[in-house]
Amino acid sequence: MITVLSRLASIRLTLVGMVALAIGAGLSYDNPAETSVWVLAAPLALLSLNLFAAILTNPRINRRPGLFVFHVGLLLICVFAAIGRLTLFEGRVEMSQGAVFDVQSVADVKQGPWHNGRLDEVVFVQGPWTVSYQPGLKRGPTRSHVSVPDGRGGWREKVVGDDKPLIIDGYRFYTTFNKGFAVIVSWIPIDGEAMTGTIHMPSYPLFDYKQDNRWTTPGGNELKLWLRVETGLNRDKAWVLDGSKATGVLVVNSGNERVELGEGESMELPGGRLRFEQLSTWMGYKIFYDPTLRWLFISAIVAVFGLAYHYWRKMAQQPWVPGDHRGEKESRS
Repeated sequence: MITVLSRLASIRLTLVGMVALAIGAGLSYDNPAETSVWVLAAPLALLSLNLFAAILTNPRINRRPGLFVFHVGLLLICVFAAIGRLTLFEGRVEMSQGAVFDVQSVADVKQGPWHNGRLDEVVFVQGPWTVSYQPGLKRGPTRSHVSVPDGRGGWREKVVGDDKPLIIDGYRFYTTFNKGFAVIVSWIPIDGEAMTGTIHMPSYPLFDYKQDNRWTTPGGNELKLWLRVETGLNRDKAWVLDGSKATGVLVVNSGNERVELGEGESMELPGGRLRFEQLSTWMGYKIFYDPTLRWLFISAIVAVFGLAYHYWRKMAQQPWVPGDHRGEKESRS
């Protein structure tokens, strides 16, 4: 048993684990969907086993309190980092103003094999948002207003940003540069009930020149939509993008027919009528879940404390020797 632990504690095994971890980090750069989480989890598990064996068998570690605590902290970091990759969840979602979060709308999903999948229990409602810009369209703070259940049958408002996430059941929702305008339209068929929906336009102001989309009516007529929106955009001055203050005209192209619709206006089409109800907005979120973040921080503090204690004891046992000032006194005399 001791022989097995000694081999597991080998420095060579440590080097193998670190090289494998470096390769895994390179393969995982920018989180490509085709890369398995095991390229990081497996090297971290190997390093955890290596550290555990070293702590048990190496007297230079387990007989020095500071180094012992330091290596325990490193071991916990490796363990929690591996668990974090296996329970990870990442995704993106676009939320229309007034819409309730729907797990079916989440795209670009990447999750670890141990993720428990409780995202369907998350509830919040998207509200209005503003984004501050510096001259040159340098994006500043984003303030996205959302409503979450208060636990008493009502709602309470929160403000979310790029660095201030909405945290629900461990899931973190961060705002992104991906946001823009949407049009709420109604299709009123000749026979039957009217249907209302929301159509997202491309991200704004990134694609301010190309606010277009396509939509096929329930009657089978494909429409080309273009939104002419006024926001007060000024590339040379500080500016705040506020969707509630924007105005827009929806340009509809159906075959050779081109119609401009203001809010509340409609046009006749084969099989029914299309009405532009109002201009709205949408916000894009990055979703992140890792239940080990708090424990990683605590483990890092433990490691730092152990290393600091080790060097404090080492310096305390070997105090500095004051310099010899005899030569200085003789020169002064």
